[in-house]
Amino acid sequence: MEKLPRIPFEVNGIQYNFCKNPKCAQFGVPASQEKLHGGNTYNLTGMSYGNGSNVPLLRCNCCQEHLPMKSNQGISEEIDRLSSYLAITTKAIYCPNLDCSNNTIPVGTKKAYKSFGSTAQGAKRFQCLGCKKTFSIPKPTQYQHHTDKNLQIFKMLVNKVPLSRIVHMLDISWAVLYSRLDFIHKQCLAFASSKEIELKNKEFKRLYVAVDRQDYTVNWTERKDKRNIVLHAMASAENSTGYVFGIHPNFDYSIDKDKVEQEARENGDNNATPPFRRHARIWLDVDYINAIERVKNIKKRKCNGTLESKIAVKYDEVANRSDVEEFDVKTNEQKLPSYGVQVHAEYTMIAHFHFLKKLCGNVEKWRLFLDQDSGIRGACLSAFQKEVKEKKAEAFYVSIEKEITVDQKRKNKAESNKRFELIKQSNPHLTDEQVKMEMLKQEISGVQEFGNWKDKWVKHPIPNMSESNKAMCWLTEHDEFDLDHKAWLYNKASLHGIDTFFQKVRRRVCMLERPIGSAANGRRVWNGYGAYNPSNVVKLLEIFRVVHNFIDTKKEEDKSLTTPATRLGIVDQVYDYQDVLDFNS
Repeated sequence: MEKLPRIPFEVNGIQYNFCKNPKCAQFGVPASQEKLHGGNTYNLTGMSYGNGSNVPLLRCNCCQEHLPMKSNQGISEEIDRLSSYLAITTKAIYCPNLDCSNNTIPVGTKKAYKSFGSTAQGAKRFQCLGCKKTFSIPKPTQYQHHTDKNLQIFKMLVNKVPLSRIVHMLDISWAVLYSRLDFIHKQCLAFASSKEIELKNKEFKRLYVAVDRQDYTVNWTERKDKRNIVLHAMASAENSTGYVFGIHPNFDYSIDKDKVEQEARENGDNNATPPFRRHARIWLDVDYINAIERVKNIKKRKCNGTLESKIAVKYDEVANRSDVEEFDVKTNEQKLPSYGVQVHAEYTMIAHFHFLKKLCGNVEKWRLFLDQDSGIRGACLSAFQKEVKEKKAEAFYVSIEKEITVDQKRKNKAESNKRFELIKQSNPHLTDEQVKMEMLKQEISGVQEFGNWKDKWVKHPIPNMSESNKAMCWLTEHDEFDLDHKAWLYNKASLHGIDTFFQKVRRRVCMLERPIGSAANGRRVWNGYGAYNPSNVVKLLEIFRVVHNFIDTKKEEDKSLTTPATRLGIVDQVYDYQDVLDFNS
């Protein structure tokens, strides 16, 4: 049997296996393939699952952190999956007359072509100004029948109409509906690719990016097997504009599950240490069996309802994991998809940050606001370690108490307003913004420490209705900034951009609304209008992201209509549903 390397080999410039502690001298320094004696090195160690298997870990001999190893090949494959839509290229159209001088000049070039109406089928017609011949550009729907229903289907999919009602209201078959869903999804990916290709070269002075995940439950399809499939979707949004850069469920419908399982049996993946497998990023059947065994031994600490308790419980949960970055726990009420493959959620999480960095290639300063989870922490700091070292990226945990009533939110705001007014009366020379900064500086001086990492948490003194009770932890803390600058950074820390998008998804996509558990079903969940095919979850999320970014409008103070895309500055117009349907790549 071939001897395994000490750590997974670097792949396409990716080496994940290094210390993620920004305060450590070895932050960003990969472990070596050979054991080094003396100095700040890494030791190989492990932690037992409790079922005879082992989690391979690196121990940083500088800060004593224990670091789970990951497959760089698996991360690279996942980045390729998330980025694949960007490879959709726009096809240039030329004059079909081979003897014409415009045969090598694309349509759209000024003084080379002019619009010449359209065909009876609605395809755009052009006249070449060189040879005077006319030609048409086929519509994306040229092979479809009853295309008049496409616009209605598109709007209904993202405006809370169940699929069964779409079929009934439009008097179409299920086969037509699903073929149109695939068509709309394809158009949305091509449309987004054509616009987002500009992000790589666009200069951004600051990006304030909120990152979180949302879970989606897929209904069971057999009465005898009432287990759900649960997908975890990583997403990020720019807080200032609301633009959603990506939403990525951990499901790959392009891969044949049976083929992967066969390869895993033949090449020894089932018995191999996870980071050294050929299919390291994919949930195999053997992983599911091991996960069910592990979850039996997990003891959960209960939250008493306060924000501080919620933060402490999160740290306890992480401490009880054999792999601190692995949150994708399977239970007896869950199963793996029967077709397509589910990806280990931590690989999707890591790839998401690499995707974000790749998508926006010219950013002066990153400000990253993360939901509290060690997996998100490790994924973010691994992808942005160079920027963190150069003080070009700052990362914050943000924890929000969401399970409180509107009355409690109003009470919190009223109490905050009283404190604000007292400080303002004592300091009449200060503006409202300066008073706010003073209150934040007071909170910074009274930080609370949580968890094994002694993370320092600051409670925001001025709540609003969307983030009524909020605390923040500066993960990349350093002394380069003065107290005023630190207060400004803490004040910007928010998950508002991504929480707003998640809320819209639940409210407007019928298939993705939150399901309700039933005690009669052993806490299994069922959504009468929910998805039965996990690939439809992926498609609808990608469709809705395009609608949110390019179509949904907001009225500004000057009465103009803007979208997240226009506010971000990658397009200069508001698009509608028909623009996406007619887009020709």
